Amino acid sequence: MNLQVSAQSLIFGIFVGGLYGLAAVGLSLVFGVMKMLNVAHGELLMLGGYVTFWFFSLYHIDPFLSLLPSAFVLFLIGMGLYKGLFSPLAKLHEEVKIKNSLLIGFGLSLVFHNLAIRLWTADERSVSVFYSGWGFSLFGLRFPFIRLAGLVLATIVILALQQFLTKTYFGKAIRATTENWESAALMGINIEKTSMVSFALGAALAAMAGTIVSVGYAIHPAMGLEWTLKALIVVVLAGLGNIGGAFVAGVLLGGVESVSALFVGPYMEVVGLVIFLLVLELRPQGLFGKRSE
Repeated sequence: MNLQVSAQSLIFGIFVGGLYGLAAVGLSLVFGVMKMLNVAHGELLMLGGYVTFWFFSLYHIDPFLSLLPSAFVLFLIGMGLYKGLFSPLAKLHEEVKIKNSLLIGFGLSLVFHNLAIRLWTADERSVSVFYSGWGFSLFGLRFPFIRLAGLVLATIVILALQQFLTKTYFGKAIRATTENWESAALMGINIEKTSMVSFALGAALAAMAGTIVSVGYAIHPAMGLEWTLKALIVVVLAGLGNIGGAFVAGVLLGGVESVSALFVGPYMEVVGLVIFLLVLELRPQGLFGKRSE
């Protein structure tokens, strides 16, 4: 196998892996705080991509400039979804909460899927900007500008999220709720407000991933399930609720899938699932999670 081809595949895998990680961080944040699995998370990513597509098509706003506006739109949608559908689950037992959130998520995914078809049809869409073909070569390897910019932006977003969680009062409240919501409530933290903002923040992170996907790849109404599965695999690889490790796990998964495609072709998706099952069997707390005592 040509070493240069393998290196190029690894680079492209890291680019897409950064998006896996960014999408998974939002899902991990929601699970860590609320102990709910939102399986409509991929549909929120899809909506974020279409919002960016609308901004570009209707108002000619550069997709990278629409990153924050798209995130804000999905932040508001996330708040509405939490208040209307997920908030009543907050006081249920953890196992019941997970089961009911799964049912709600599956229902939402169907609603958003059909809504997207009504609004944008079933055709694939993408944002075509004048610098789509820009890039540079280094040591014989190609670095497309859009995909590199997407990885850089995803990294900046994750670093900003880490600063928010460690330096601000509300971020510390989210971390405390993740560790033990009952103790956090006794210390005066508003669990309802923290959960609502965490869910909305998870939707905003999904929107940012969708924005980057709409530029470097393609968006369509059926993409939600694929991205939800990728995010779930990454969350399990990192460890449930491990926000910091989710981005790294996403990059690892993207790199492994891309390189394995050189050997197994279209069956590279199976490689990710095999890794997923091995981690569940051998290290159920995840690659970056702590073993429970």
